[in-house]
Amino acid sequence: MKLNWLLWAALLLVGTSGIQAHDDEFDHGDDDAIDIEDDLDDGVEDIEELKHEPSTPPPPPKVTYKAPVPTGEVYFAENFDKGNFAGWVLSKAKKEDTDDEIAKYDGKWEIQEMKETKLPGDKGLVLLSRAKHHAIAAKLTKTFIFDTKPLILQYEVNFQNGIECGGAYVKLLSKASELNLDQFHDKTPYTIMFGPDKCGEDYKLHFIFRHKSPKTGNYEEKHAKRPDADLKNYFTDKKTHLYTLILNLDNSFEILIDQNVVNSGNLLSDVTPPVNPPQEIEDPNDQKPEDWDERAKIPDPDAVKPDDWDEDAPAKIADEDAVKPEGWLDDEPEYVADPDAEKPEDWDEDMDGEWEAPQIANPKCESAPGCGVWQRPTIDNPSYKGKWKPSMIDNPNYQGIWKPRKIPNPDFFEDLEPFKMTPVNALGLELWSMTSDIFFDNFIICTDRAVAEDWGNDGWGLKKAADGAAEPGVVGQMMAAAEERPWLWVVYILTVALPVFLVILFCCSGKKQPSAAEYKKTDAPQPDVNEEEKVEERDKGEAEEEEEEKAEEKPEVKQKTDGDAETASQEEEEEEEDEEEEEEEEARKPTVEEEETANRSPRNRKPRRD
Repeated sequence: MKLNWLLWAALLLVGTSGIQAHDDEFDHGDDDAIDIEDDLDDGVEDIEELKHEPSTPPPPPKVTYKAPVPTGEVYFAENFDKGNFAGWVLSKAKKEDTDDEIAKYDGKWEIQEMKETKLPGDKGLVLLSRAKHHAIAAKLTKTFIFDTKPLILQYEVNFQNGIECGGAYVKLLSKASELNLDQFHDKTPYTIMFGPDKCGEDYKLHFIFRHKSPKTGNYEEKHAKRPDADLKNYFTDKKTHLYTLILNLDNSFEILIDQNVVNSGNLLSDVTPPVNPPQEIEDPNDQKPEDWDERAKIPDPDAVKPDDWDEDAPAKIADEDAVKPEGWLDDEPEYVADPDAEKPEDWDEDMDGEWEAPQIANPKCESAPGCGVWQRPTIDNPSYKGKWKPSMIDNPNYQGIWKPRKIPNPDFFEDLEPFKMTPVNALGLELWSMTSDIFFDNFIICTDRAVAEDWGNDGWGLKKAADGAAEPGVVGQMMAAAEERPWLWVVYILTVALPVFLVILFCCSGKKQPSAAEYKKTDAPQPDVNEEEKVEERDKGEAEEEEEEKAEEKPEVKQKTDGDAETASQEEEEEEEDEEEEEEEEARKPTVEEEETANRSPRNRKPRRD
């Protein structure tokens, strides 16, 4: 407290000296006097001007679009910023085994900007129609041969309206002399199919390649394992996402979304069906022998049904100990005809038969335990055992589950380089979708990761930066979310107010306990002390009394020694006085309760004898 007062005094002294110095300055400087009122008026005017000026938030940083340019060798690169279909061919084919009305590839494509673009000038290929077949393809700059370089396929997709059922995958079409892009359809041979696909709640990211058997020459589709990542958000957030497929010479593959790996594996071990067939297969001509016994357990042939086994005993029997409740109305039916029912006026007895009133619950049975014929309740039959069956034992003739014998696989081969697939010379989109406005952009096929990353950063990275610059901050996002979901206001208030309330509660709820000194000053009753403190105070008081008694006895002995000359009458008087004092002392001794109270308050203890 003294330190606080000293600080306040020092501050007051400094302030007073400053004011005095300022007054002296005005007194000695009449020529340079300042018109305080004018300054105040000017300040008020400035504040008023600031009030009338509109407060506009600073504009978000502007991201300028610049078309991506390949930074190395590419086999195909398309950013659609030319605004036309140069190099692309729309299919005029028809799907086989389909009704003529929907067999045509008549879905519409356009090259345009996204509906809510943040980058003016950034165009892409847009699938416009819904519930139609779409097909479009373009030739590669040069044929890609799977030999000494890896394959990197990358492109962007934006489901501007979300996606109900449909795909956004691409196909790398196999090189063939008869390849005609205006007849591109679902049966056109391809080498790789890659990209997102969704129908219902099944979110997929396809990677399928067609492998050619070196023994038979037949092609078979191989499907990569499904990614472990949750893909739903990429289909529903209406943002542009970058899809990348990387095939390496060592048969390993990687699948990336937004430059993050979501799936990886090896073409030899992580695809189904496997690239290499098994060395042995089951003999299709082998048949199970007629006497082959596959029964692991059989009924014990030596088992005999016990004589007291009654298979005809019922599972339930009437409870013989049951007693009909009192008041049961045996002569009253459970249901009676409705007395208030009336035959309809249009009732024709010749056509509809004799009219009968509908049945209702008997009102007399409501107050009774039951009506009608009373029957005993049924209970489980203690003698019931059911149909007897012999116990089961191990079959001594058990031969196991029969399987056909294995024979060498006539189609067996071992291809240790499945990466060496059929060369490709075109890229195509062959899609069916129930959702329109699917946006495709920035296709690239190359062999260098750095080239693909630069292309992605210049295209998808620019879109991401523009979206980030246009998005509101955390507070803005919270406010926008609360506008869509008003119940979030309750969450926000509780999140902020609850910690503040708890801090105030813990800081202010503690009560100051009065000290023993305050009790002594006010003589207020103290709260009960612990039993140990009571015992200590009581023992201390008794010890003090004993010391006082010993101190009183010493002078008495000294007086007796010095006073041998006194008479016997004086001794008798002194003894009588001592007895009277002891009686008075016993009368003054407090009870246990009074002693405890005295121990609680030091001021209430009994006075000591002088």
